Parts: sequence; structure tokens; C-alpha cells
Amino acid sequence: MRPGALTVGAVHGAALLLGLTGFGATLWHGLDEPGNALAFGTLIALGELARWGAAPGEREPAPLAAAGALAYALLGTSAGTATTHGVLQTVAVAVAAALAGIVPHIARGRGPGPDHLARRVLTVGFAALCFQPLYNSGAVTEHLGQGPAYALFLALLLVLTALCDAVLAALVLRARTGFPYGPLLRDELRALLGIGSAVCATGTVMALGVAAAGLWALPVLAVPLLLTQVSFRRYAAVRTVNRQTIASLARATEIAGCTPPGHARRVAALSAAVGRELGLSGTELAVLEHAALMHDIGQLSLVDPVAGGATAVLPAEEQRRIALLGGEVVRRTGVPEAVAVVVERQADPYREQPPAARIVRAVNAYDDLAGDGAGAALDALERLRLGTARDYHPDVVECLARVLARGGATGVTSAVPG
Repeated sequence: MRPGALTVGAVHGAALLLGLTGFGATLWHGLDEPGNALAFGTLIALGELARWGAAPGEREPAPLAAAGALAYALLGTSAGTATTHGVLQTVAVAVAAALAGIVPHIARGRGPGPDHLARRVLTVGFAALCFQPLYNSGAVTEHLGQGPAYALFLALLLVLTALCDAVLAALVLRARTGFPYGPLLRDELRALLGIGSAVCATGTVMALGVAAAGLWALPVLAVPLLLTQVSFRRYAAVRTVNRQTIASLARATEIAGCTPPGHARRVAALSAAVGRELGLSGTELAVLEHAALMHDIGQLSLVDPVAGGATAVLPAEEQRRIALLGGEVVRRTGVPEAVAVVVERQADPYREQPPAARIVRAVNAYDDLAGDGAGAALDALERLRLGTARDYHPDVVECLARVLARGGATGVTSAVPG
């Protein structure tokens, strides 16, 4: 069994064991404070139902459910009355409510993946384990009271929980893709500044609101996060439309017969995989993928088309001219300037290129030269290695070789954030 499969299996197994232990302990000892459990369980279930419209691969498709589960994990008092539900009941209620909320999505074939569910169980358990024993022992109220220090303590615990979730997410993605762990963790930490920060803030406010005003605070405090979720989905939809527009423009070279079918898509997928291997950030990967999709668009300005669309076999000056034409066309489409820069500099000597242009040039050349069959692919890689004195960056070529050895762009998701 591969080490990656062992890692994923260990994460899933730990989540399953924690969930079953929570259910078993709750059934054995009974449900403490059923009203609180029902209220938070309903909130979590409704939050899972509200994942309608979530994009595939979205980091937190059910922010209300996540915030509700974290608030229940950090609930010390309800309307001034101390709670006693503990760690295992927190896990049991969160898991049961989440399963109830995702049933309609599973029926439609759009339920959350096991990785997401495992992370949810483990992060909720982590938050409850950090808070419940300390609070129930009286240490928290004795040293912090119920004032600003207590609120800061809850916020700190949620920050630690968010970090735990980011570490788990990067670990699982590393196991599934083989990409370097450091850049993956960096992307996960950056994602916390988006919807993740809203989830943490709402979880803290919910726990404090219920402590002061009781369960009536839950529906009131859920509204801002729901509005944030709607705004986030609209923003993500705009970005998706932009990417589809770029992909459509990229297909223009194929429709015009300038490049072989699927060439732009293959170059974009392989470039994204190589970019991740080299440690590019999420924003840099988005620019890279867009530039890779549009890298051949300069061929539309040629009077005589390139034979087979293979620019890699052209003289250096002709490659440079096509790249400059492409950069000018890209600028007229309204995409970010960084994309146009990558397109127009893809034919420069690699020592003068930005990292994304180095990747696009090497991957495009590989796809132009590889043809069909394993022998042609090996010959293409060898030609790239022979060109590392001027044309192709050695690190990019070796990363490309590693990506191809793992199966190429199979399983590579879009670099554009959802």
C-alpha cells in the first residue's frame, strides 16, 4: 500500500473511531441538556442543507454547519447555566446532525467527500477537547471569568482549531496528489482568511451569545454568516464564468485549426501540476493556468499557420514573435496583466523568464514533441533536457518528469480557487 493511502486511511480511521466512540458514550450515558443538543443539531443540519450551489472542491461548502459545530464545542454556559455535555457528546451531536443534513445531497449524488467529513469530525473533537475539560473543571472561569479575557480565549481556541483543520487538509491533499506539503499548507492557511475567518468569528460569537442570551441567539447570529455565504458563492460564480470565458477563448486556436484538439487543456493541466510541484501559491497557479490555456492564441494573428501548431520546432525569433502577438491579444481580452506577461515571455531564454513562463514553455514543448506512445514521450523529455542550457529551466524539466512519472495531470484540480 502506498504511503499516501496509509495517511488518508489513518485520518479516516481516526475520524471513524472518534465518531463511534462519541455515539457509544452518548448512548451509554444518555443525552445531557437535550434542548441544547437539539438546537445546535438543528443548526448544523440546516447548515449542511444550505450547501446547495457549492462548487466542487470548495474548501468549506457548509460554513453555517461548521460554525454551529464549533460553537457547540465551545459552549460553556447557556443563559447563565453551566453545561455538562462534554467532548464525546459534542462529537456525537455534530456527526449525527451533519449526516442528517447531507442525506438530500447524497441522494442527488452531490454529497461531501469522506476527506471533508473526516476533517470536520477531527476538528470539532479537537476544539471540544481543548475547551470542555478545562471549562468543566472550573479552571477557565476561575482564571479568566466571563469578560473580554474569556472571549479572547475562545477566539484563540478557534484559531488553533482552524490551524488544525488546515494541517489536516494539506496532509490529506499531499497524500492524494504527492505535491509538496509546504505550499499546500500555505494555500490552506491563506484560505482561512476568506470564509474560514467568518466561520471562526461566528462560532465564537454564537458561543458567547448563547451563554448570555440563551438559544434564541442562534438564529439571529446565523443570519450574517448565511449572507456571507451567499456573497461568497456569487463571487465564486463570477470567477467560474471568467475561467470558462478564458477556456472558450483558448479553444479558438483549435477551432481555427491552428493547434491540435485538447492541446491547450493538456498544457494547462500539466502546467498546474508542475506549478504545484515547484511550490507556486494559489494566486500564482491561477495566473499560470490562465496563461497556459491561452499560450497559443498568438497563432490566430499568423497569415500562414504553423504546421501541426507545434511552435516548439520553430526558430527562436519566430517563437518570440508569436508570443508577443499572443500577449497583445490577451491584453485585449481584459484578463489580468500578469497573464499577458506570461504569454508574451514564454519564448524568452529561461534565465529572463518569470517562473510561470518557464513552466508554460517547457510543458508546451513537451506536448508539441511527445506525440503518441511512450517512446515519443521519452524522446520529448530527452530533448527538453538537452535544451536546458538556454531554452528550458532544469528544475522545471525535472519537475515535469516527476509529474509524468506519477501519471501526468491525472487527478489535478483546477488551480483557480472556487
